[in-house]
Amino acid sequence: MSIREVEVAGNIVTIYEPDDVYDPVTGRALTGSWIWDSSFILSEWMASHGRLDFDFHGRTVVELGAGTGLPGLTAALLGANHVVLTDVAQLLPGLRKNVEANALEDRVQVRELLWGSDESQTSDGSELGHVGLVLMSDVFFGASETAALAKTLKRLCGSETRIWSASEIRGWIGDSLEELRREGFGVVELPSQQLVLSSSSAASMAIEDPPSFAVFLLVPPSCDSGAATDIT
Repeated sequence: MSIREVEVAGNIVTIYEPDDVYDPVTGRALTGSWIWDSSFILSEWMASHGRLDFDFHGRTVVELGAGTGLPGLTAALLGANHVVLTDVAQLLPGLRKNVEANALEDRVQVRELLWGSDESQTSDGSELGHVGLVLMSDVFFGASETAALAKTLKRLCGSETRIWSASEIRGWIGDSLEELRREGFGVVELPSQQLVLSSSSAASMAIEDPPSFAVFLLVPPSCDSGAATDIT
């Protein structure tokens, strides 16, 4: 297991990256076990740009496909009073460890969530109320996965919910964004200064031609702004 210390909004966030978490089907290491570059990008963008447009204080924030949870933990540090980090079951122990390492247990919870699931209860039997902000990083990998993601987003989001998604620019993300448009979502690339990896990311070192990134605002289809969602 490796330990990373990331500076975000004047705070040091401690992230544990386990090396013993595997996909039960393929036997390969789960990619959510380490911090993806787009998580650095989204966290830094939230601290420098996002909080100028969105008041985190007193808000409920959900991170989908949280992995190690850096953007969600950043939301808590920026003032959100209820943050829910969600991912597949194998990654939940690591997420809980990262919540504890940053002493955020009073504001951050960890829940299992499979995209497209029709389950009707959270793992503790409770429901999550209106979500102010949904965070995602590097979740665009193909139309079929995006269709399931869209279903979950529709259940999570009210008419005033913000959805921010950071992604490395790859050849196939256009297909995922087009699938979201077919599902009724608006897709807007948010203006910002050039998004580059900071020295917090090991991947930012010794790269002559660093990858490009974008942060997108997804506008949910019209739905009941008071609707609650269920996370299992």
